Amino acid sequence: MKPRARPPGADVGDLSCGAGEASPRRLRALAAIRDDARGRAPRAALGGAQRMKILVTGAGGQVGLDLIRRLRERGHEVHGSDLLERPKAAPRDLPWHRLDVTDAAMIDARFAELRPQAVFHLAALLSARGETRPQLAYAVNQTGTFNVLEACRNHGVGQLVFTSTIAVFGPGLPSPVADAVPLLPTTMYGITKVAGELLGDYYFRRYGVDFRAVRFPGLISATLPGGGTSDYAPLMYIEGLRNGRYEAFCRPDTRIPMMYMPDGIRALVDLAAAPRERLSRSVYNIAAFSPTAQEIADSVTRALPEVSITFAPDPRRQAILDSWPDAIDDALARRDWGWAPEYDLDQMTTALIPEVRALLQATDTDVDETPAGAAS
Repeated sequence: MKPRARPPGADVGDLSCGAGEASPRRLRALAAIRDDARGRAPRAALGGAQRMKILVTGAGGQVGLDLIRRLRERGHEVHGSDLLERPKAAPRDLPWHRLDVTDAAMIDARFAELRPQAVFHLAALLSARGETRPQLAYAVNQTGTFNVLEACRNHGVGQLVFTSTIAVFGPGLPSPVADAVPLLPTTMYGITKVAGELLGDYYFRRYGVDFRAVRFPGLISATLPGGGTSDYAPLMYIEGLRNGRYEAFCRPDTRIPMMYMPDGIRALVDLAAAPRERLSRSVYNIAAFSPTAQEIADSVTRALPEVSITFAPDPRRQAILDSWPDAIDDALARRDWGWAPEYDLDQMTTALIPEVRALLQATDTDVDETPAGAAS
């Protein structure tokens, strides 16, 4: 009896490296299939010597400008894009493009014009703001990600790096939470990020788009927050320096994974630069420290004794925080591409306070009117 022939594309699907681990042999076979399907040699990795043209979506948000600076330092030609006008803090010589990720025709035209070799897709509506406007969160986070993936497919973009989040996890998971667990988020933000992870892995297996993602914990930086549920942490520094006091919207015993922005930026760039054959999956947990809100407040007040931080939990945002894990297992990222954070909580506080002082001297923007970014 003859063995049944496989349908076209079956080999690619059988070599999935997203949901679980895959052997180097399977990954090499997948890479060969991908390159043969495209009819061209593999493109240079981001970490190679080649200067690459890179498009960053959502570049006006919490992560974008820091990422752009790091990529430009490495010699790449970087283009920023957002619905917003060019931020004042953006380099004057940075090419900036208006881009609405919910508009498929606009995205297709921009990709046809720029012909990027790699894309960092940061555009998103964050968790707290997404709960007040869930329909818009779906359009931006899910439809927008699909549109960007389609543009990558149609215009031969070699790599797409995606910012996911700990919001993909739901309550009740054993701590620390590993990469491959059931994903049952409770917010529209988390739901759309799960869909983005799955779509990206599908486009990798089906079309050869080299999709990679990190699941960010709460990111803390000298940037005005943009509607994330973890915003209580950076606001302790910002409002503490601006007003001498801050009333946090969570309980003092609230504990979620956190990270200083420079570590988050380095994680994105290092994952993009890692040889594909070393990666056992497409989406990775990354972790740094998991303090309680009180421990963050204590770190702030040790450095700034004149600051007063109190707590008045907001039930809606507290419920979101309680649905997230209190610690993350990032062993696979450490093993596969050498991930390790450089900052703990107090090291971050020491570095962050002068940065926040400079931010407050440079801007009088109201916190509630700042744009969405790519944190949790």
